[in-house]
Amino acid sequence: MQLDVGIAFFILGVFAALVRAEIQFPKSLYQSLVLFLMVAIGLKGGVALAEHASWELVSQSFIVILLGLLLPLIAFPVLYYIGDLKRYDAASIAAHYGSVSVGTYAVAVAFLEAQGIAYEPYIPLFVVLLEMPAIVVGLLLARQAQSVDAGVNADGVQVASPSTKQLIHEVLFNQGMVLMVGGLIIGYLAGDRVDKVTPFFFELFNGVLALFLLQMGMTAASRLGDIKRLGSFMLAFGVAMPIVGGLLGCFLGLALGLSVGGSILLAVLGASASYIAVPAAMHVALPQANQSLSISASLGITFPFNVLIGIPTFTVITQWFAA
Repeated sequence: MQLDVGIAFFILGVFAALVRAEIQFPKSLYQSLVLFLMVAIGLKGGVALAEHASWELVSQSFIVILLGLLLPLIAFPVLYYIGDLKRYDAASIAAHYGSVSVGTYAVAVAFLEAQGIAYEPYIPLFVVLLEMPAIVVGLLLARQAQSVDAGVNADGVQVASPSTKQLIHEVLFNQGMVLMVGGLIIGYLAGDRVDKVTPFFFELFNGVLALFLLQMGMTAASRLGDIKRLGSFMLAFGVAMPIVGGLLGCFLGLALGLSVGGSILLAVLGASASYIAVPAAMHVALPQANQSLSISASLGITFPFNVLIGIPTFTVITQWFAA
């Protein structure tokens, strides 16, 4: 069995960090890779949407949004009642696990293509749709506390609640939403003219993803100390929640009539946790929450789990149930 190239680069990054290799990865390069992946995924979805738009897709999209609303509602009581976290911390983490990871999705796409497994080309639309619902649910869950209008953040600094205008701006116009929705619209409207940029955004996709995973491997390994401080509960949650979300996504995909590949990707979306769009939104919306707790769980535990174990496992499970 051959090792997937993307996963191999992730493992290389982990190894490099553990042996303290002096690999200088400019922050601007990492940001550029993230921007590239978001635009490329949006463009691919837009091109596919132009070819496959139908009323069936509208109904599928609505049900997928319901998945985005359900996942944080599953995560929150576990974090709040069992994990005994503060309400705004539980709400913030739940929002991260209800949203999606663009990086994890990109790895899954590369994995399926390497395995020769076909999938619906309009799945990037679901990536866009799953960005926002969890943020809204997380904020509503946090608002049920005695007061999130003011408080202290994880560093003990007094903070004030953001205005409604700020909240709406972060939910609707965060980096991920603007780039992916923008790419989706451009891909949908451009028609054949999108061919002018496909050599850059489509053909270079796997190479950019490899560099992204190299950096993510180093980042994940650098958070091993944070993982130890999170304790056994967060470690268990960071593994169990993606399994629950992944199985829900798998069954939902098959129930919606998606192909095996499409169901696998929906499973991966259900299993992933955001570490780009949601952290930025939560930083503004819930300044009292311990953002390092959310990032350490999603990036230090769930992302490596999905890349190394989750994606191949969901592939086998989905193929088994589809058969």
